[in-house]
Amino acid sequence: MIHSRVHVCDLREHVGRTVSVCGWVNTLRRQSKMQFVVVRDGTGMVQVTHRRDAGPLEAQLESLTPESAVRVTGRVVDAAQVKLGGLEIVPETIEVMNLAATPLPIDEHTGLEQRLDWRFLDVRRRPATQLMFAVQTTLEQGMREYAYAQGATEMHTPKLMGTASESGAEVFELGYFGRSAYLAQSPQFYKQMAISAGIDKVFEIGPVFRAEPSFTSRHATEFTGVDVELAWIDGVEDVMVFEERMLAHAIAKVADVHGEAIAEHFGIEVTVPTTPFPRITMAEAHEILRKGGWDPEGVKEDLDPEGERSISDHIREATGHEFVFITHYPVGIRPFYHMRPAEDPSVTLSFDLLWTGLEITTGAQREHRYDVLVEQAAEKGMSTEPLRDYLNAFRYGCPPHGGLGMGLGRVLMVMLGLDSIREAGFLFRGPNRLTP
Repeated sequence: MIHSRVHVCDLREHVGRTVSVCGWVNTLRRQSKMQFVVVRDGTGMVQVTHRRDAGPLEAQLESLTPESAVRVTGRVVDAAQVKLGGLEIVPETIEVMNLAATPLPIDEHTGLEQRLDWRFLDVRRRPATQLMFAVQTTLEQGMREYAYAQGATEMHTPKLMGTASESGAEVFELGYFGRSAYLAQSPQFYKQMAISAGIDKVFEIGPVFRAEPSFTSRHATEFTGVDVELAWIDGVEDVMVFEERMLAHAIAKVADVHGEAIAEHFGIEVTVPTTPFPRITMAEAHEILRKGGWDPEGVKEDLDPEGERSISDHIREATGHEFVFITHYPVGIRPFYHMRPAEDPSVTLSFDLLWTGLEITTGAQREHRYDVLVEQAAEKGMSTEPLRDYLNAFRYGCPPHGGLGMGLGRVLMVMLGLDSIREAGFLFRGPNRLTP
């Protein structure tokens, strides 16, 4: 008789019945009269208890190794003395689906780089990491829900490009039928093309490639971007409002579904941010930071990581808010397609969103006027020939628009208090890592 599989978390409902549990051998304790096996599935752990009887089960249990995949069929009994839920399974049959080799290549003391080499095993053995993927799923679901509710269309744009996008820097070049192609470092131009195609609100959650030789805890060469573009906006403020509401909705969903589990596994309370988020101009941020002794020479146009952390601390102390929009970045550190306000053409109508000191988003109102775009590209020393297809999208009636690009891994990093972006995805890609 085949018994249907029951998840460990549901065993309490089956006391006194015979069930099957499928999972991995977590630990083995073999005593003179008893054999104990703790079996783990994605929902928890249960103790399997067998009294030695010189039968086939005893031999089978004796031959098990940690992390072997097994199906245990047996009776669920109340056992108050057992720490794991006050339950145990008295086995009737054990099916070994796949015996694990020994010894295991990683244990709880193994460093992150080696654990990444054996990521499948690392994830399997860490309930917190499995929870992270559940959180990621809920977070994306929340973002999509908000975007759909706003009437946004989900797009899938090409990741292969014939010309290097944006400034031409930081792109991966690859052979393409005897010529060169490039991996897209952003869906930016394609999102704008969709706006010009008459699709009012566009979003995409997909891979982004950056050929940056950065070895920091927050950089990756391939990551998941959350990109949004909105047409017929009145100004960049519309983009910031869309983002803060989307994040508040998604974070509320995560708190609701996973709040308790996150507190248990990560020791973090997920707080749902209030809207609107604080906003501060780059000039104001510089003024506040320099009063505190940051950049004493007064040469930095942009905020370095230390500056981002300091301004976030300042805003949190002043407002109690973990998020802050830094706005009006100088022209020199923004791409040619960011719009500049008529009253001060030295800045752009752009923003970065910081969450507890980490930049998670860059956004802006885009320049939608063809002649201005051509002029701004020339000013940046860019040739318009490789930009021809992009620029064509603005020659035939493109509406005012703006958008944002957010790093999904960075959001997860802050939300769960992770030390590195390496832990915020399944298989990390960086300058030194193309495997597994």
